[in-house]
Amino acid sequence: MPNRRLTIATLAVAGAALLAASPALARMLDPNVPEDAVEIMKRTQCGARDGEPAVYRWTGRAYGRREGEPDKLLFGLEGMNIRQCVRVEDPVRGVGFRQVSREIMLYTDPRTGEVLRSWTNPYTGRTIDVMHVANDPVNGRPTFPRGADGTPYRLPNFHVMNDMAFMPIEVPLFYNNPLAGDYQEYVGNRYHAVEIFNFSGPARELLDTSVTNPHPAVAWVRISDWMPWMLMEGRQGQMVFNAVGVKLRGFDELPQVMRDEIARNYPTYVAPPPGDDARPNETTWTVFQRWVAERRAAQARPAGGGNH
Repeated sequence: MPNRRLTIATLAVAGAALLAASPALARMLDPNVPEDAVEIMKRTQCGARDGEPAVYRWTGRAYGRREGEPDKLLFGLEGMNIRQCVRVEDPVRGVGFRQVSREIMLYTDPRTGEVLRSWTNPYTGRTIDVMHVANDPVNGRPTFPRGADGTPYRLPNFHVMNDMAFMPIEVPLFYNNPLAGDYQEYVGNRYHAVEIFNFSGPARELLDTSVTNPHPAVAWVRISDWMPWMLMEGRQGQMVFNAVGVKLRGFDELPQVMRDEIARNYPTYVAPPPGDDARPNETTWTVFQRWVAERRAAQARPAGGGNH
């Protein structure tokens, strides 16, 4: 005969575990509570589970804009970001998360959808090689319920309307261009842009803790300087990017053109960086520096590799 007391105790423990996992005990997160606000942001960016890879995909178009001229459709866009969120703790600021990621954005022919290898610049007439976006890493600072000064964390512009949750995030950018010299305060040459992310999804998915893997949508707009590889040589004007996307259920939901490009040229992008990744973030400008340096070095090498 089994030990009846042990059997009852075991059943009690099992029953408690089942109750704890029951959707009936799930709760709705409150955006006005700092700890819940952090969890909502984490769910939007990655999901509820620590260390679980998440993939965002977006698609759109990029235009050139110059004063006194009609806008020009320059490229189609196909992008992806693979990420994970990991738990971080601070004795004063509380329990939060850190997001680590890497991302690709391909410039495509707006008529055919094919990945561009070379491109004829309509402003200069020059045919040039295309440098796609491949930034690794693109990591975020830790997010805690309280700031370093004790300020409670608040979600940026979080709204619920007609059972839909919306969270617009504007990121103004104005910093020294890594390609410029030491006199930027005198001659300018700062990178000036704004990125706008509009996350949205069913409010229940983002707020109900019984939903562990929400799939919000995102709209992305960027207004920025010309991309450096376009060789615009200081011409007046700017870029306007507009795209829409969604958090996928997995890497295999990426479009075939993106999966083929990753397999061919970016094999590390099948997984996010490690949670403790301490590398500095990459941007188009820092990647372009290396791209140019590698090309210049290749051109400087004698043909055939011998001494002549």
